[in-house]
Amino acid sequence: MISGVAGRYARSLFELAQEAGAVALVEGDLARFEDLLRGSEDLQRLIKSPVFSADEQLKALGAVLDRARISGLVGNFLRVVARNRRLFAVPQMIRAFREIAAEARGEMAADVTAAHALTMEQERQLQSTLKSVLGKDVAVKVTVDPSLLGGLIVKVGSRQIDTSLKTKLNSLKLALKEVG
Repeated sequence: MISGVAGRYARSLFELAQEAGAVALVEGDLARFEDLLRGSEDLQRLIKSPVFSADEQLKALGAVLDRARISGLVGNFLRVVARNRRLFAVPQMIRAFREIAAEARGEMAADVTAAHALTMEQERQLQSTLKSVLGKDVAVKVTVDPSLLGGLIVKVGSRQIDTSLKTKLNSLKLALKEVG
């Protein structure tokens, strides 16, 4: 169930995208913006910091969007979000949009964090495994986090499965502290 500010904004964007027949295009533009956000500490600071005024955020965001050639629905959407002082919720809005779009296609959305990039075959196997467990097709969004050392973290809805080596090592470290 998607609720809250991020859910309302994502649902509105989805409805506009659906009316325009541009859901896939919007998903692509949101993914590109998410990649920009992930790759830039300055952009993260811009959307999270309350120090910047709405006008400053809007101006800086406009320059980023123009440079990245993100316009149309997503460009307008992000400008409205900036005007309304809700940029801090953009990552949650993107995640919520992805879930709503997947649900509309009869799929479930899964966010997967891996220690290394997955091959196409590994991604297909993961989708197949998730489909057999969940009973639905699964749209997988993979991000890479080398700090995991190995394994995966899979988030589907409110469930999370963490098989990362980092978590296993932290659990082992905690267990050893309790013994000693």
